[in-house]
Amino acid sequence: MRHGKKFNHLGRKAAHRKAMLSNMATSLILHKRISTTLAKAKELKKYLEPLVTRAKEDTTHNRRMAFAYLKNKEAIIELFGEVISKVATRPGGYTRIIKTGFRLGDNAEMCIIELVDFNELMLKDTKPAKKTTRRSRRGSGKAAGAEDTAAEAAPAKKETPAKKAAEAKEEAPAKDVEEPKAPEASADSAEEETDNK
Repeated sequence: MRHGKKFNHLGRKAAHRKAMLSNMATSLILHKRISTTLAKAKELKKYLEPLVTRAKEDTTHNRRMAFAYLKNKEAIIELFGEVISKVATRPGGYTRIIKTGFRLGDNAEMCIIELVDFNELMLKDTKPAKKTTRRSRRGSGKAAGAEDTAAEAAPAKKETPAKKAAEAKEEAPAKDVEEPKAPEASADSAEEETDNK
C-alpha cells in the first residue's frame, strides 16, 4: 500500500535524492534549461520555485537559506542577480516543462525544464499576441474593409450643415437662371422660324 506517500521518492534514499535535486537546481539556474525525465522535472519544479520566491527579497538570511538548498556560490549569485531581475514581477510559475518524447533505452518520458523568462523564442511569440482587434459580427472581412474605406473617404469630405445649405442656395438660383434662358432661346428660335416662313 502507498498510504501517506506524498511525493515521488525517485527510487533513491533521502540523501541521494536531496543531492540530486540540489545539483539539478544549480544546473537549471546556471544554464537556464536542462533535459531530464518528467518525474524528476516535476520534483525539481517543487524544489526550485520556493527558492526563487524567497530570492525576491535579497537579505542575508534568504541567501543563507538558498545556499542550504543549492550548495553552490555561483548559483546563488546568479539566482539573486540575473534570474531575479527577470522574474521580479512574476507572481509564480517560474519554470516551464516541455515534453520531448520517450527515451530509447528504458522508454522513460523525457522533457525539457526551463526558466520561463529566459526563452527568447517563446517571448517573441507572446509579444505579437498582445495586439488584439475587434471584429464586427455584421459581415465578413470584405464588408468591414469596404466600411473602412468609406470611413476614410468621409473625413476627407467633411462638410458642416451650414456649408451644405449655402451650396444648395448657390446652386438653386443658378438653375433658375439657366432654366428661363433655355425657354427664351427656344422662343427666340421659334420666332425666327415664324419670321422666315
